[in-house]
Amino acid sequence: MPYSILLQIRKIIFENFNDVDVRFNNDQILELLRKDKEFDQTITVDDLENDFKKIENDDLVRCIAQNFTTQWFKLYENVEKLYCNSCSNDVFLGKDEARTCPNPECGSTL
Repeated sequence: MPYSILLQIRKIIFENFNDVDVRFNNDQILELLRKDKEFDQTITVDDLENDFKKIENDDLVRCIAQNFTTQWFKLYENVEKLYCNSCSNDVFLGKDEARTCPNPECGSTL
């Protein structure tokens, strides 16, 4: 199963911003996504709005500020790496998030 943008965003947060005291923004995440040569370079931060809304609704992050299209976030809790046997992906969840695979094409209980 392909690695969704949502899972890529969660992985970037885990690898680069996994500290409840660190603030980060959607533009930084997009910049890191674009380092992957296979990532569609035409995608803009506006195209990712629903993905950022999803991680906010899942209580992984909270929006602490916004300026036009730039949103600043902080984690509720540190993120941990888990493995989903159903979709065979590493997944990244906040410690207090429901233990459900965040892969939009899976959703299995972990």
